[in-house]
Amino acid sequence: MQHAGNVLSLFISDQETSQTIEKNCIELDEKGIILDKHYHKDIERAILITSIASYELLKSHNIHIPYGTLGENLLIDFNPYHLPMGTKLQVGEVLLEITQNCTLCKHLAVHDRRIPKLLKHDRGIFAKTIKNGEISVGNNIYLETH
Repeated sequence: MQHAGNVLSLFISDQETSQTIEKNCIELDEKGIILDKHYHKDIERAILITSIASYELLKSHNIHIPYGTLGENLLIDFNPYHLPMGTKLQVGEVLLEITQNCTLCKHLAVHDRRIPKLLKHDRGIFAKTIKNGEISVGNNIYLETH
């Protein structure tokens, strides 16, 4: 496995209020992130991984939004958007598999009307859980190499 980066922040969407909650640790199983509002909905889109590069791109256009605003569950310090579908990421004790690129939700325009266009291909990637466990802030991320 090749070290790629680290987990900077973790977020869930509260099941009752849909509010974004920052966490130090999240627990995952084959249905997604336990306690997240998207848990057991669509396992192919269960986990949204966003790079800090997305926020830096927005900042370069003078758009300053707090981390978690893009709907990510994992905010990481490297850009994985170029990785092919099927790539596996070891994050803490969890093994994730990239399933698809994230399509940009137009609702992000409520923060700034330019966001959907700026992040059209740079909002994040979706992943599913291959091996259950916990992910914590600061965990190393490794790419599975063949």
